[in-house]
Amino acid sequence: MKKSMIVLLVIVLVIFAIGGSIISKYNALVSLSEQVNEAESQIENQLQRRNDLIPNLVETVKGYASQEKEIFENVADARSKLIGATGITEKAEADAALSSSLSRLLAISESYPELKSNENFIQLSDELAGTENRIAVARQSYNGVARTFNTSVKQFPMNIFAGMFGFETVNYFEAAEGAETVPTVDFTN
Repeated sequence: MKKSMIVLLVIVLVIFAIGGSIISKYNALVSLSEQVNEAESQIENQLQRRNDLIPNLVETVKGYASQEKEIFENVADARSKLIGATGITEKAEADAALSSSLSRLLAISESYPELKSNENFIQLSDELAGTENRIAVARQSYNGVARTFNTSVKQFPMNIFAGMFGFETVNYFEAAEGAETVPTVDFTN
């Protein structure tokens, strides 16, 4: 009887050890998944901050450069696409398009000295530059957390648990194709 109790106790301990390991791995994946969600949310917060600044910046520039209608339309279109973007890849592409349009908008100030010296324009430009830096930091943070999560989901033995519980790798926040190309701004028209 004593021997059967020991065997039963060992079986129970093994079951608890395996169960504890499964619970631990599952909780680790949940924690990493939530870190990815939090980092993505931070990107969205900064993108929203930039989206909130853009109408004020556009209106300020319009007062000095009303003939630059195409640039204003491009900014508005790119901003709308970013607001409607879903998923990290679509947001990254829309963000790249908006950044390109904004750089053309800000380049207008070179042709309008009165605009460059306008206090409101200077303040909005500074806030936008600060927000762009925050976006870059948020992207970097997201990609770091995404890397950690993706590594965990792919490594053995965690990949077994990830597959069992439906955890899949996440996309990185990457610049859209062609984002490394500096936009051409031509004010000769």
